[in-house]
Amino acid sequence: MMLAAPGQLISISRISHDPNVSVMLEQALEYPINHGQGEEVFRLAPDLVLAGAFTSPYTVGLLRRLGVEVAQLPIVNTLDAIPENLREVGRLLGREAAAEAVIAQFEADLAALRVLRDHVPRAALHYANNYTSGENSLAHEILTAAGFTNIAAEAGLSGGGTLAMERLIMLMPDLVISGQSYPGASRSEEVLRHPAMEALRTRHASHALADAEWVCGTPAVLRAIARLAALHEGG
Repeated sequence: MMLAAPGQLISISRISHDPNVSVMLEQALEYPINHGQGEEVFRLAPDLVLAGAFTSPYTVGLLRRLGVEVAQLPIVNTLDAIPENLREVGRLLGREAAAEAVIAQFEADLAALRVLRDHVPRAALHYANNYTSGENSLAHEILTAAGFTNIAAEAGLSGGGTLAMERLIMLMPDLVISGQSYPGASRSEEVLRHPAMEALRTRHASHALADAEWVCGTPAVLRAIARLAALHEGG
């Protein structure tokens, strides 16, 4: 949606219409969605299908056997990889100049947010089921770019995983960043409201950030960095 020329994009994933995870919801509502099914996508007669690393191998294989070009983009785990993905999508769409313009703006904005700070608070990412993100993850890079250290790294966690609540509390972070609560009820989210976590939040700063700004490697991560940087300055 950032790079395609008018009329070039004919369908997008149903996930893009989910307000909990879509970073371009208003723009996405202008496009018809698909559910990632091979037969469904084939009927659209596309010249190119952009898929992800976790797209169903059956769907990818079926489309390729039917003669449809499918390009699979890798999962982005670093801020430096975002321009690489943008550049590749620009090449696939024949929109290299548009991609370079987006990349230049992204790199300039990121450099402006990555200022050196004398004080580096310790922060904890805390989600449902005590899930967190350590080193070698996009969330970790977002956190450190905003001037925080990640306590999951102190605990030796690499990538995503769980950090026991008792361990998190013993590490005593300066800031607890919780995931957003979703509609409905889920036992996995009860840890976000556990009395021990509530006490930790009362003693230290706490904030919830929208998951949409964290989950995908696009320039939208700048919003998450900017919000965290504002918390840093305010704290």
